[in-house]
Amino acid sequence: MFDLRGCGTALVTPFKADGSIDERAFRSLVQWQIESGIDFLVPCGTTGETPTLSHDEWLRVIDLAIEVAGGRVPIVAGATSNSTREAVQKAREVASRSGVDAILTASPYYNKPTQEGQYQHFKAIAEAVDKPIVLYNVPGRTGANLEPVTLGRLAEIKNVIAVKEASGNLNQVSEIFQYVPEGFLVLSGDDSLTLPIMSVGGVGLISVASNEIPREMSEMVGAALENDWAHARRLHNQYLPLMQANFIESSPLPVKAVLAMMGKLEEVYRLPLVPMRRDTRSKLQKVATEVGLITKPTGPSPDAAEFFIYENWVAGPHKIVLHRGTCGQCSHGKGRPSGHDNNHAKWHGPYATLAEARETAHAMTNILIRSECKCV
Repeated sequence: MFDLRGCGTALVTPFKADGSIDERAFRSLVQWQIESGIDFLVPCGTTGETPTLSHDEWLRVIDLAIEVAGGRVPIVAGATSNSTREAVQKAREVASRSGVDAILTASPYYNKPTQEGQYQHFKAIAEAVDKPIVLYNVPGRTGANLEPVTLGRLAEIKNVIAVKEASGNLNQVSEIFQYVPEGFLVLSGDDSLTLPIMSVGGVGLISVASNEIPREMSEMVGAALENDWAHARRLHNQYLPLMQANFIESSPLPVKAVLAMMGKLEEVYRLPLVPMRRDTRSKLQKVATEVGLITKPTGPSPDAAEFFIYENWVAGPHKIVLHRGTCGQCSHGKGRPSGHDNNHAKWHGPYATLAEARETAHAMTNILIRSECKCV
């Protein structure tokens, strides 16, 4: 068994415009995470849009993480199903990979099992493999809360070593330590609750925000582990607006939007996830700017930035929208809403001035709808 402490990143899964996995972007993201000092990596959790991955894609993402990490940090692979039989099979598959150090598995979703049902589910998974198991309690997504008494029973199983606790209930987190043995690891599953959870005995975090700020989140958790609470609180307060903004819409929409603004990936999701609403995107962009992740947009001068025209005909007639290159939706001609592919949408530009962009847009033929983004 290994000691899983510190900050781990619940990795996003980048997609290309055609919806396929962007392996190049994923490799770069993993490399950047490791270079930034992250303690471990968690591919194929909820943040990785795993419910939309095929079986082969799920394994491919895990294998890519193993390959790039090269043993430099532990890999905690996500393997969840609401069918116990399938969950056991998935756990066995990832356990057979030498580069997987532990398995993260969540409560069965939709079924809403009883506490005994959850106990038997997790027990079957743990007994089927010889790798350490990290349980994941996130009742807001699964509809089933893993109660402290049940967790205490599961902690008696030799290879059940930790829980990612994302119930949002601090009373429940405090109660957990009354039931689990010494040495059992409690990891926060909520960025903004990390310090409160660590203050009562938690030893780390599986983070969404560390996709964007791996060094800072690792430093915050490390400071708390070293009892440097003043420094940990400073980092918490500095980045709390980002931690909160990452859930302004369903995760991982905001975190992938910010990563696209940072140039780390294309902003592409798989249905049923769709791009963020314009109003919440603007709020997110403001927070990302204020914490220093992206450059503040240029001033009000209409000719102060490059401009692009987005043409799409995904549904019905051709439509165009004029954007500033600095707009989060544009990302200098690289942005693309979910479901828009190269065969039904394209960017025109860049154009040096707003006047040039408007003249080009006006001259384009076979366009039924012309509009301008509010960034203009």
